[in-house]
Amino acid sequence: MTVIDAHHHLWGAGQGYTWLEAPELAPIRRTFTPDDLAAAVDGTGVTRTVLVEGGRCDTAEAETLLGYAKGSPLIAGVVAWADPEDPALADTIAGYRALPGGERLVGIRSQVQGERDHGYLDRASVRRGLRTIAAAGLPFDLVLRPDQIGAAARLAGDLPEVRFVLDHLGKPSIGDAAAGFGRWRGPLAALAAHPNVTAKLSGLVTEANRARWMVGDLAPFVAVAVDAFGPDRVMWGSDWPVCLLAAPYGRVREALSEALPPLSAAERAAVFGGTAARTYDLQP
Repeated sequence: MTVIDAHHHLWGAGQGYTWLEAPELAPIRRTFTPDDLAAAVDGTGVTRTVLVEGGRCDTAEAETLLGYAKGSPLIAGVVAWADPEDPALADTIAGYRALPGGERLVGIRSQVQGERDHGYLDRASVRRGLRTIAAAGLPFDLVLRPDQIGAAARLAGDLPEVRFVLDHLGKPSIGDAAAGFGRWRGPLAALAAHPNVTAKLSGLVTEANRARWMVGDLAPFVAVAVDAFGPDRVMWGSDWPVCLLAAPYGRVREALSEALPPLSAAERAAVFGGTAARTYDLQP
């Protein structure tokens, strides 16, 4: 079974990742390189990864990330940042593809979770940009707050030609246990009803109680997601190095395996590699 980590990051200290200045993020406020990634995955069975933009929110980051991919046999694809409202979005994407490593561009993401306008996903300018991303043959990663999942479901229904990937299951409040589960379950089911949406089983340990989480805390959320989307529309991602706030890389991999409901060998293979390879069109 080919194991693909569908979601991780790399960043450099002092390179514009200002969100890392929060006091609680001190343990990951340092440089993480492809060599660090290779050391983290060693012994876990992971053979390919998808590198995702890290919240710097500028187009220059793409050159660095694609360069990492070009130089690393481990990094199979890059989800780069771009602003859907950028009037020159098509040119921006073409520019990424012209960079060294540009052939490994497999998706686009913006920081939707940071938008305070609850109508953001309904804007004509945003939807126009999402159609441009789809026309370029790329999916759009949705990194959302739980209160934005309902709007994302409406978006996916209105734009069936756009492929969406829900990061971190929409960041449910796992630490709030039953209350967090109740607020999240209905909107997630509405989003999963749209076949153009795939979801990542990623970032869950840091949405739980980071100091005292257990597999049993994650399992109800994982089970609902797998039931709603089906194994062929969910994929595992580590969210490393953010996950280090709660657990080391290997334990995150093990915890998701333990949290999954009973699945066939083929279904587990989809969760741990097949879905990611198909969704991001990862080349051999």
